[in-house]
Amino acid sequence: MAEAELEGDVPTSLRKLYYWSSGEGQKAGAKIENPAARGLLDRLVDPDPLPAWLSAADLDYFASQFQNSGFRGPLNRYRNSERDFEDMAVFDGRQITQPTAFMAGSLEPILRMIPGVDMVDLMRQRCADLRLVRIMEDAGHWLQQERPAEVNAALLEFLRGLPAA
Repeated sequence: MAEAELEGDVPTSLRKLYYWSSGEGQKAGAKIENPAARGLLDRLVDPDPLPAWLSAADLDYFASQFQNSGFRGPLNRYRNSERDFEDMAVFDGRQITQPTAFMAGSLEPILRMIPGVDMVDLMRQRCADLRLVRIMEDAGHWLQQERPAEVNAALLEFLRGLPAA
């Protein structure tokens, strides 16, 4: 079970997971393809030193929270994806009409998750009022941590473009 592996050593689990999907990890070619490994964590690089955006104090705090709550809740979110697709079927083909902003790192693994699908182009097709698209160079999955100033600036730009209440 995934929980047992991740909860065996929470700080190491978080270090490896955060690094793998970060811009630094992606630039370094960190992969999860290692068929000889026993579990997911055995296939991931343990960074030394930590990326500049992830302090030891931050990691300690995150680890303390997962040590208290465990990984079941967050993992169940992914386990529920089939039900989500069923529940959301009534919205299939409908556009999102609310003002929308999209931000991602250029090295975000999710952008390459479906081969041959341009996720940004898909977002443009599905959002009728896509007002802001920012792809931040060399950033990965943890955009708000890897590029906090750029994310805040983009959010403020987006919010300034909305009509006053």
